[in-house]
Amino acid sequence: MIKTAIVDDEDSSAQILADYIERYARESGEDFEIERFADGDEITADYKPVFHIIFLDIHMKRVDGLRAAEFIRRLDKDVILIFVTNMAQYAVKGYAVDALDFLLKPVGYFAVSRILKRSAERVKKMRDNFLLLPTDSGTVRMNLAEVAYIESFRNKMSVHTVSETYSLSATLTELEKKLADKHFFRCNKSYLVNLAFVKAVRGNTAVVGKCEISLGRGRKKPFMDALIDFNR
Repeated sequence: MIKTAIVDDEDSSAQILADYIERYARESGEDFEIERFADGDEITADYKPVFHIIFLDIHMKRVDGLRAAEFIRRLDKDVILIFVTNMAQYAVKGYAVDALDFLLKPVGYFAVSRILKRSAERVKKMRDNFLLLPTDSGTVRMNLAEVAYIESFRNKMSVHTVSETYSLSATLTELEKKLADKHFFRCNKSYLVNLAFVKAVRGNTAVVGKCEISLGRGRKKPFMDALIDFNR
């Protein structure tokens, strides 16, 4: 499922784009879920990084696409942004927010299908490195390359990334299954660590980023085997 948002205050333009996305889905076999927002302030009001692609009209009445994109990019550096405009010179400003591309109105199917093909390829690559996780504040798409370790303490789950900590609505066992092929290892009953962040092993303790985590009984050898295999 490729979660896609269309942000446009013109119903007709939004509907044409949605029809083209649905046509591309039928022809390509890709699965798209489309959500419509009638202005920039609607998508930014309570933004959660759950979308893979966002189409943003540049000219809107309350919050234009450029301002909305700047806000979104501060919260979500990975979502694919595509501007829709009838004036090409405005689209150049999209480089400031790392937009993938832009569409000129009136949009045509060929241009939309070309952009969707590029976007779908990028989303597939992202899926290898990202995971949607249920946090206390809503679902968040996390870059696994930035997750150092996951901790279970007093019935509370926390994901520790390089920049912040998230509280999760999940169990460590559930996450262990989801991350089974993502180079994460269960060190003990309370910690799941990203092997990429292991700096050293001292006795029965693994240094993961700035944290020292004990290796549970009988887990040191399989941990070392996994670590060696990861670093080959």
